[in-house]
Amino acid sequence: MYRRLLLCLSLCWLAQWGMGQTPKWVEKAKRAVFSVVTFDKDGQRLNTGNGFFVTPDGVAISDYTVFKGAQRAVVVNSEGEQMAVKHIMGADDMYDVIKFRVDITSKKVDFLPVASGAPAVGAQVYLLPYSTQKDRSCTAGKVTAADKMEGDYFYYTLQMELKDKMVSCPLTTAEGEVFGLAQKSSGQDTATVCYAVDARYAMAQTISALSYADMALTDIGIKKALPDTEDQALVFLYMASTQLSPQKYAQVLDDYVAQYPGSADGYLRRAAHLIATSQDEATMQRVEDDLNQALQVATKKDDVLYNRAKTIYSYLLTNPTTPYKDWTADKALADIREALSLQPQPIYRQLEGDILYFMQNYGEAFEAYDAVNRSSLASPASFFSAAQAKEMQKAPAAEVLALMDSCVVHCSKPYTDAAAPYLLARAQMLFNAGEARKSMLDYDAYFDAVNGNVNDAFYYYREQAAMQARQYQRALDDLAKAIELSPEEMLYRAELAAVNIRVGRSEEAVKVLQEALKLDPQYAEGYRLMGQAYVQLKQKDEACSAFAKAKELGDPNVDALIEKYCQ
Repeated sequence: MYRRLLLCLSLCWLAQWGMGQTPKWVEKAKRAVFSVVTFDKDGQRLNTGNGFFVTPDGVAISDYTVFKGAQRAVVVNSEGEQMAVKHIMGADDMYDVIKFRVDITSKKVDFLPVASGAPAVGAQVYLLPYSTQKDRSCTAGKVTAADKMEGDYFYYTLQMELKDKMVSCPLTTAEGEVFGLAQKSSGQDTATVCYAVDARYAMAQTISALSYADMALTDIGIKKALPDTEDQALVFLYMASTQLSPQKYAQVLDDYVAQYPGSADGYLRRAAHLIATSQDEATMQRVEDDLNQALQVATKKDDVLYNRAKTIYSYLLTNPTTPYKDWTADKALADIREALSLQPQPIYRQLEGDILYFMQNYGEAFEAYDAVNRSSLASPASFFSAAQAKEMQKAPAAEVLALMDSCVVHCSKPYTDAAAPYLLARAQMLFNAGEARKSMLDYDAYFDAVNGNVNDAFYYYREQAAMQARQYQRALDDLAKAIELSPEEMLYRAELAAVNIRVGRSEEAVKVLQEALKLDPQYAEGYRLMGQAYVQLKQKDEACSAFAKAKELGDPNVDALIEKYCQ
């Protein structure tokens, strides 16, 4: 009887001692731990694991492995409440840690404060249970080693048992501050030894401007948080625009505007994205609202006025007959002129010229372009614009060509495809001005600039210049290439026959026309040219027969030939 009573007293004392060893804060701290469930692109469950909140507004940390390849994730707290992972805030696949924010349904969540330093070797520490663990007691242990990681962070060895389901559960100090995330041991002695990565290291993970090049992050399809500084976030926006779908990029833009509501750039970029993806009434209203809000918050009003004018002008180019509300050329012009009054930048003058050109006010458009050409912003494009405005004013060809010469001079050598449009435009202008040889030089320069990647029309136009320059063999060669690229085009075959007639190769002209008429027996001009070739060959009957067929098919130019040769 005495022994039994002593045993009961001993057990009670041990129970009280054990309860006394469990800190009072544990019950509340356990509510900060949750389960993580991730899903793939098909909505199928990918991985499950643990994590815990480290701030009251839903910032949490867990192991990276659970999130790798995930397109969506949710957390489930100890009460069974499910919350979506809002965005990833940073990750490191080497140390297997990830930081993210949860879209919390309440104003605050229970969280574990992160320890400011490392616990001493030999210190008593606690492993909190995972959220669905039936036995909700915590596990006590000791720190046996703290090895230096990067910077001032540590990788811990602990005297403590770790079960598989407890990976990424929090390790806390005796004061209830989290210092580590439990990690799976690669060794044999998992019953008495486990490891942990510094929670401060997980918290140090961030999103930078170049995070879209980080493979650890690109392997996760969940939206990324924005960088903490506006400048970095702007670069991040640019990177995101080249790598995300329009829908996901729109979400990033919304996040930027929410995080930096005083930044005009966010509203301007969102407006540009919205109008590029849709132009229905509701979207256009959002675009207008963003442009107006950008103007309201901007410190550089001129920049926003320029962007608004540019947006309206671009919209008018594709919707000239159905402008949105008061989005007219007059409004765009008023905006850009107000911008010029605040800051007379050449780029603003260029847009002013473009709007005036659109309004067919070519005289004032030229004045605007001329001002740009006398500034540091002078470029091939600005001189080309000035040449076009002059041409529309029906100025002398010499004035237009002088501007085109300046345009080409501003192109860097050796010429590349950037210079190609200007070389082609000057070639055509030179041809129209009767400068055939100079025109051919530009056509040749264009050919080199695009590495010979030209179409049948190019060969036809260069042939026209070659004929005017009396370079007949080049004309024949170019027509042969045009026909090779577009064998069904009758114009090229007719021109080839005409050139052969011109140089006295009438038999060759007949062969060319016979081939053409096999392809299109109803080609009236072919019969007329055939008749002219036969005239040169002094075959009157054949010539008149061909002329008659051309007349039958409705050629309006054959009557004079019939009257001359067949009466």
